[in-house]
Amino acid sequence: MKKQSLHRQYNFPDADLYVQCQERIRYAKRDLVFFEQYGFSVDRLKGFVALCDKFRKLPDDDELIGDQMVTTEKKYTASEKLKTAIRSIMTRVAMKYGNRSGRYRKFGTAKLGDMTDAQLLFCGRRVIRVARQQIDFLADVGVNENVIKKVSDASSAFETALNIQQDRVADRDIAVERRIEQGNKLYQELIVLCNIGKDIWAEKDPVKYENYTIYESNNEQKKISKEKQLKDAQNAE
Repeated sequence: MKKQSLHRQYNFPDADLYVQCQERIRYAKRDLVFFEQYGFSVDRLKGFVALCDKFRKLPDDDELIGDQMVTTEKKYTASEKLKTAIRSIMTRVAMKYGNRSGRYRKFGTAKLGDMTDAQLLFCGRRVIRVARQQIDFLADVGVNENVIKKVSDASSAFETALNIQQDRVADRDIAVERRIEQGNKLYQELIVLCNIGKDIWAEKDPVKYENYTIYESNNEQKKISKEKQLKDAQNAE
């Protein structure tokens, strides 16, 4: 059974989630005596802090994409070296038989520039195999084991680069899923903490009640706070 993909339960960046959690942790420490009346103990608060630290240490998507891009560039370089090695043989084959002959076509390099990674890898192996089959006939145009070995080495290097690049793609998928999973756990605990905080101060202190209001983004929180400060200043005049 295919595993269902995870979805974020919050509509703001991970960085904002972390900042909001840190702010609410400070408020909860201030109000801990009240939180304990709801069964939200100091140990649970410490667990929330640990969850925040764990979330902060996870690699973000920019890091993962950067790693993926580096391996993709290396794969591209390896593919170009393989194509160059293949063309070196095919130039010799064309000199011997022409590029419209059956012997030339047997190498299967007609669309070398348009091949997918998998097609290129198979093409390299085919060129090695066919070149060795015809090595005696192509010796006079310079096809020998050294020339074939260049294709063989380039094919191995390309396969390694391709596997590493695919591993990085998979690593990113796993890391993104892990980050969403951890972020959702953090958000759920944040909701619990904020609901308790709001219940504590609902009829006692509107400012402290506001401390536990979750905003869609940290910028929104700053904007509302600034507007409130401006309004308070105007009322004081």
